[in-house]
Amino acid sequence: MIECLIVNPILLAADPGSAGRFDPSFIFMLAPLFGIWYFLVLRPQSQQRKKLQEMLGSLKTGDRVVTTGGIYGTIMGFKDATVQLQIASQVKVDVARSAITGVATEEAEDTSKQDSGSKGKK
Repeated sequence: MIECLIVNPILLAADPGSAGRFDPSFIFMLAPLFGIWYFLVLRPQSQQRKKLQEMLGSLKTGDRVVTTGGIYGTIMGFKDATVQLQIASQVKVDVARSAITGVATEEAEDTSKQDSGSKGKK
């Protein structure tokens, strides 16, 4: 009895007449999904990558930048794939150019200084 309940539905689920036959409605179901995926994921990611590459290409000595680690520094020089940042007086570090996430604005720096000051007072 149990064997009939388990084996028969499995055998009935396989339709031998549809083997090797292409169903065009499958493409019509997947096409909108690929379109949605492109406009929600791939296109914005591509635009963001392009904007980041333009920003990295336009960096110049003296720019104030922030790295992926949250370190603020001033660009002192460039090498092949690295940038030399001055993070304090007499303190220079070499970071990968790809580690720079953006040009620091004064507002962002003021906010980060206020946050670190308020954390130290607790």
